[in-house]
Amino acid sequence: MRPATARAAGLLAAAGALLIVALLSVWIGTRHIPVTATWLLLWHNDGSAAAVIVHDLRIPRTLLGLLVGAALGLAGALMQALTRNPLADPGLLGVSTGAATAVVLGIVYLGLTSVTGYIWLAFAGAAVVSVLVYLLGTAGRGAATPERLVLAGAAVTAVLFAVTSAVLLLHPQAFGQFRFWDVGSLAGRQWDVLARLTPFFAAGTALALALARPLNALALGDDLGSALGARPARTRALGALAVTLLCGAATAAAGPIGFIGLTIPHAARLLVGPDQRWLLPYSMLLAPILLLGSDILGRVVIAPGELQVGVVTAFVGGPVFIALCRRRKLVTP
Repeated sequence: MRPATARAAGLLAAAGALLIVALLSVWIGTRHIPVTATWLLLWHNDGSAAAVIVHDLRIPRTLLGLLVGAALGLAGALMQALTRNPLADPGLLGVSTGAATAVVLGIVYLGLTSVTGYIWLAFAGAAVVSVLVYLLGTAGRGAATPERLVLAGAAVTAVLFAVTSAVLLLHPQAFGQFRFWDVGSLAGRQWDVLARLTPFFAAGTALALALARPLNALALGDDLGSALGARPARTRALGALAVTLLCGAATAAAGPIGFIGLTIPHAARLLVGPDQRWLLPYSMLLAPILLLGSDILGRVVIAPGELQVGVVTAFVGGPVFIALCRRRKLVTP
């Protein structure tokens, strides 16, 4: 089988696996609904209590998991390509920390109490911090190199973490509310969350996939990439914008969720190599499989209670990443 044919077949297999996991996510929950009844309720809302659970709780939760997982997988692959750092993840530019700081300030000073209220503040915080990091990375002489962006992101993240900690220490009553968002969860998100953030997911996805060829050129170095027609500064700026849209929307919707953006690009790279034209679509499909699978596991492992998906991804993603490191030496993307 030709390499391109094998990769396309693998992509179809990943899409099939994602469909199965999505159906399991709609079926499995703290309240047992027979699989046949769940299937029928997918196509016919009869107004019963089971139908309310399926249509108002599980389907929005599953769709959000699909969007958030795909966004984090794409953002992680982009970050590793832009910074040429195999240990980069979407939080490297301070996106998650910026969202968290904005949410804390909104809880304390604006009196926000619902996930819907967090969304725009979290997204705005992620966007502002991404722009700040990029401006710091381009300050002075020279272009925005990967090293300067990483250093700027680390500095801004440290400052914002200190601000968040200080505000929570001064207002301990806000910590109880903030921690349920900060741990990362897909539960309790309704259709309005999906409606508000889907345009950002769509724009970020389209932009990320459009950058596949320029990222392949930049992997050869700025000089050779420029000779091949790529524009390093433009590509990095658009890449940072895509990461902001994807990670900002994902963090606003579900809170900070770790290991997805770090682990999945390495798994995809093992399957298809460093070609971004294949790596990005594979990351976009594999990441929601891990996220939804972790969410399903969190529903059943301590039933009738639930573990938030951010906790489960840490337990699942950590060993998976260690296994990847032991199986194959990580190389620069």
